[in-house]
Amino acid sequence: MKRVTGIRFKKTGKIYFFNPQNFNLEKGMNVIVDTANGDEYGEVAIPYKDVEDSEVQEPLRSVVRIVTDKDRKMYEENKAKEPEAKVTFEKKVQEHGLKMKLIDVEFKFDGSKVIFYFTADGRIDFRDLVKDLAAIFKTRIELRQIGVRDEVRRLGGCGMCGRELCCTTFLGNFDAVSIKMAKEQNISLNPSKISGCCGRLMCCLKYEENVYSEKIKRLPKIGAIVKTEDGTGEVVSVETLKEKLRVKFKENDDVFFKKYDAKDVTVIKDAVEDENISRKDVENEADLKELEELEQLEKTENKKSEDI
Repeated sequence: MKRVTGIRFKKTGKIYFFNPQNFNLEKGMNVIVDTANGDEYGEVAIPYKDVEDSEVQEPLRSVVRIVTDKDRKMYEENKAKEPEAKVTFEKKVQEHGLKMKLIDVEFKFDGSKVIFYFTADGRIDFRDLVKDLAAIFKTRIELRQIGVRDEVRRLGGCGMCGRELCCTTFLGNFDAVSIKMAKEQNISLNPSKISGCCGRLMCCLKYEENVYSEKIKRLPKIGAIVKTEDGTGEVVSVETLKEKLRVKFKENDDVFFKKYDAKDVTVIKDAVEDENISRKDVENEADLKELEELEQLEKTENKKSEDI
């Protein structure tokens, strides 16, 4: 076991582990840490935590010091340079006739590098642009192409739920999300209903996935033939979280429905998965396929913006 402290470099960025040394750290405290790119200004997200050796990426770098007034002044000066840097970047992009959209600018704490985050359709040859920017800022320049999820995370906004976007408030990483998750949660497969501001599947589809997957394994599917205390019927709907089934019965020309707890019925013949697909789902099939392809593409895009 090793004792570590968790440091975050951006508001909702990934948490990285560092050796806390002998510093008395508290959550929310600003510190200077040693990284592969030099000293960085970060915030304590986890004061102390004991983790298995396998969870620590070697070499485990250390907290250098708690920020001083001088450090804080330097950090604020770097932040103050960002608006002007954005204007300069956009001007140079126009001069070179490049089709790229600037999303954010970041000055490294020690002034060793300026990172420009941008989006673009496809690859961009920005070698001449980098040379011009290096001549202006007199330091190393890095242009980092990011995906639409990272773009929205940096821009911020509100989701259809009315709350501030998860990715801008508390999500540290983007987990893989799939159409299957929406199906399992019985959510409408309308792309406009399951897509976030970024145009990708909503991150919140992942939150309850483990619970749904576990329950679905022991519940009959829609269309299954089940035996109940009232006879044999067909499952027409499933309330996954409550583990309740709505069963349809036929008596001569009469049809009636009744609800049962899943534990009180016996499956005689289960339905084939995805046997019952609504007309709306079929109509949305092309859009859903495109959405899934975008999800796969997102996984292979350039490195994420929280890399340090």
